[in-house]
Amino acid sequence: MRVLIVKTSSMGDVIHTFPALEDARRNRPDVSFDWCVEEAFAGIVALHPAIATIHTVAIRRWRTRPLGRGTWREAARLRRALRDCRYDLVIDAQGLLKSALVAKLAAAPIAGFD
Repeated sequence: MRVLIVKTSSMGDVIHTFPALEDARRNRPDVSFDWCVEEAFAGIVALHPAIATIHTVAIRRWRTRPLGRGTWREAARLRRALRDCRYDLVIDAQGLLKSALVAKLAAAPIAGFD
């Protein structure tokens, strides 16, 4: 089983998600966990040994040019990368509009905040 965790920011929130990830890993060692995070916090997520793949988003940068060609190109690249992974489940650990939109890009069942 392959699971994507969507918790894009901020540093404290990302770190506070680690215990839940550790519990999940301990109870489900057969699950492969990936994470989608704001590019500035990718280094923090990389510290956790349970994370197989890190997908980065640049929402903070994208907000400055939401209609820019580069923004749409990067978002399309992210969508392709997430769909290529064929996730069995996406966990939206943030519960915000931005994380819901990212979770939707993966085209997998979503769990988390409704």
